[in-house]
This record gives sequence, C-alpha cells and structure tokens, in this order.
Amino acid sequence: MPFCEGRREHAGRGGGGDVTAMSMPTIQLRGLGVSYRKGPAWQRIRVPAVNRVDLEIAAGETVGLVGESGSGKTTLGRVMLGLMPATTGTFLFEGKPFDPKVRRQGALAVVFQHPEWALNPRLRCGASIAEPLQIQKLGDRGERQRRVAAMLAKVGLDAELAGRYPGELSGGQRQRMAIARALITGPRFIVFDEAVSALDVSVQSQILNLIRSLQQQHRFAALFISHDLAATRYVAHRIAVMRGGDFVEVASAQQFYTRPEHPYSRALYDSIA
Repeated sequence: MPFCEGRREHAGRGGGGDVTAMSMPTIQLRGLGVSYRKGPAWQRIRVPAVNRVDLEIAAGETVGLVGESGSGKTTLGRVMLGLMPATTGTFLFEGKPFDPKVRRQGALAVVFQHPEWALNPRLRCGASIAEPLQIQKLGDRGERQRRVAAMLAKVGLDAELAGRYPGELSGGQRQRMAIARALITGPRFIVFDEAVSALDVSVQSQILNLIRSLQQQHRFAALFISHDLAATRYVAHRIAVMRGGDFVEVASAQQFYTRPEHPYSRALYDSIA
C-alpha cells in the first residue's frame, strides 16, 4: 500500500462522516514482518506470522483489522503496542522510529476482549483506573481521584462505581471501566482487540457508540481488531483484510462494504450480507 504525502482524505465509517488527516500519521508500518522461532534448540526454524505489510493510521482514524483466527492480527497489534519486536521493516510512531519509552509514558493503550484482563479483581475499580497515573507519578491522590471521576463520566458511568469491585459490575460496565483505564493517560493510539466480542449484542452497540464518541473527543488513532465485520463496519474508516500474515486488501470502509475486491474479502463480506 503506497504512503501518501500532504493532506489525505479518508472515506467515512459505514455510518457516515469523514475524517481529514494531516500529513503525519500516528502509526506507519513499512515492510513490517514478524516471524517466530520454532522447533527444538538444535533445529530452530523461523515461521512467518506477518509478511512485510505496509499500513498507516492517522490521528482520529480507526482501521479495522479483520480476518480469520491465526491470520496474524493479534501479532501485528502486539508489535504496534511495542510488546514485541518486528523481525523486518520499520515501525514509525508520529514520524519517528518507535521508542519503548512511548509506551511507558502512556501514549499507547489497549482494550482487550475480556475486561477482567485489565481490572484487578482484588482492587476497587477506581484504584485500577488510577493505577497508570500512579505508575507515572501524575498528580497527587486527590488529583487522580478527580481524573478518575471525570473519566468515568466520559464513559457513561456514575462516580460511585469507582468504589466497587469488578465482580460487582455487569459485563458492559466492566468494559466501560477498562476503556476508562485505557484512556486515563491520554493515549494517542489505542488497540481494541476483540473489544466487543464477549458482550451481548445490545451491549455491543452501546460500547461501539462509546468508542466512536470518545475518538471524536480525543482524536486518538485506533486499530480495531475483530472477526466481526458488522461491528467493524460501525467504527472503522478503513478496512485491512488479513490472511496468512498478508494484507489481501486495504480499502476505505465505504468501498469495502460496497464492493470488496479480493475473493477472500468477498467471502468475508458474504458471511454477513
């Protein structure tokens, strides 16, 4: 996929609306590849998981990454979060080679499929949300409590829920708590890894609406990893279809959901049509 210079227009989400991005993408992948070592120590071989892909994501843009299990989606997301190194190629964050300190400074965040992975069951929810601020030594206790209360309001939760444990909340409330924790440091890039697949359909729509609203407010770039094309359609500006570690198609959401070009993309699309 070629990289664009200057201003760039993205077709809007499936639900409508345009995103205009300036020339400096938040995320740039150039020929990025990832392989794993496999086999006994005396006979190691490299098994490719991601094959030299190109991708860029602008501030305020969501790219939906779709494909079957084992296609390399989660591996690519981990690289973009700085959780594992690429084997080949270049990963630029805001125009500079990725530096792990960016992650430690709270510029990157992730929302998982299961909110329990982000919320300590032995901590009250408010303490879990404030933990990233405490780690970075941002504000005193009172300031952190105020920021937690403000963030809970943004994700549609009452401040009194900060005093509850995760097990005392519904699945939708827990996922809102996990999103609040992800946003508390003001990240510029968020990976949503199957973030709604474990929720009831009615709750899914609420969380998808929340993600759209929060992105409009905070202008973070996002990668929405999912096998659910219907959910992806609602939040993504562009769609990247992954199969066997390759991008078989990268297109605007409007183009993809109107006329997908690759046979594999058409098969995925037909599964929800």
